[in-house]
Amino acid sequence: MTTTTPFQATWAPRALGLMRIVTGYLFIWHGSAKLLGVPHVAMFDGLQLFSLVGLAGVLELVGGALLILGLFIRPTAFVLSGFMAVAYFMGHASKGTPLLPMLNQGELAVAWSFLFLYYAVAGAGAWALDNVIGRGSARPLETRPA
Repeated sequence: MTTTTPFQATWAPRALGLMRIVTGYLFIWHGSAKLLGVPHVAMFDGLQLFSLVGLAGVLELVGGALLILGLFIRPTAFVLSGFMAVAYFMGHASKGTPLLPMLNQGELAVAWSFLFLYYAVAGAGAWALDNVIGRGSARPLETRPA
């Protein structure tokens, strides 16, 4: 039994698509700051591409662009979810209490990790190239009874 209203059926994929585009926009700037120097962040001056932070920049720049375009969303989101989990445990959890992200400034890494995990399961939503080329999921996944 489903309780989805016509309003929800129409707007849920659109809200998911909008959230994906905004998340990609926010994410791409992290990679741009690391790799392209725009916007300028002093701690990324002299960054080596073949370093852990350089790899992070590539994942952020390319992953953010793919999110905005809505292309290869499920595999991209799966990789980015793992990337943000690694970022949390390497960069934040090691600063003290791993079970309290509020105390180690890791809340955004945790939130993004789970948001990307959701995209890996739910798909891109509306306005995605995956939907145009037939890889997409503007509709929810069907489940079969056990």
